[in-house]
Amino acid sequence: MMNQTTALRAHLTFDSRSKSRLRVRLDNGEEAPLVVERGRLLRGGDRVRLEDGRYVEIVAVDEPLLEATSANPLLTAKAAYHLGNRHVAIQFVADGLRLLADHVLGEMLVGLGLKVTALNAPFEPEGGAYGHHAHGSQAPSSAPKIHSYSSP
Repeated sequence: MMNQTTALRAHLTFDSRSKSRLRVRLDNGEEAPLVVERGRLLRGGDRVRLEDGRYVEIVAVDEPLLEATSANPLLTAKAAYHLGNRHVAIQFVADGLRLLADHVLGEMLVGLGLKVTALNAPFEPEGGAYGHHAHGSQAPSSAPKIHSYSSP
């Protein structure tokens, strides 16, 4: 039996880490079902407890991203505003922001005056005002770093 310090790993894209139900392939070749609270984003480094008691560490894989940078913080704020209006997930970095690669959005960012560079890296966007996606009367929640999920 594995303990929580010897977790298996599941390497997942941002899209997969955003789903509430998915089947993952573990690094030992096994498949396992994950059921996650709707609206909860799994982060790289999160540890998920499977129904059988084993733990799975989530690894955020490299993905095609755009990094938009500027020495002018006002330009970066304007870019974040325009991307937010389009409900685009963004990750803030030291002098700019990152988003999943999209040539149309890349052209918009260049038009706003930012330098846009393509790169491959794990994508860990902001979780929103409540730490996850919530609407209306839904109470914000803050789950611990170790989660327990049952099989479907």
